Amino acid sequence: MVSSTVNVVRYTALLSGIAYGWYHRKSLQAAYDNHKREEAIHQREKLIAEAKDAWKRKQEASSDTNLVTDPEDPRFDLEKLIAKWEKSS
Repeated sequence: MVSSTVNVVRYTALLSGIAYGWYHRKSLQAAYDNHKREEAIHQREKLIAEAKDAWKRKQEASSDTNLVTDPEDPRFDLEKLIAKWEKSS
């Protein structure tokens, strides 16, 4: 026969283990969620930086040329305009 003191110790240990497991899982899940959130933010910042760089390169490429696109301008050259369109495509 098992004494009542041993049963109290057993169930106390069982409930303590369950409470600890619940708390530990909760803290691990919170750390994981925080890590994923930070990773997503970092990824978005990286994509935004890449898009800004691409936009700057595109703007620099278009501003580097002295190409006149206005057909009314006397300096307008259709061949240069077509060559630029072919290059950008």
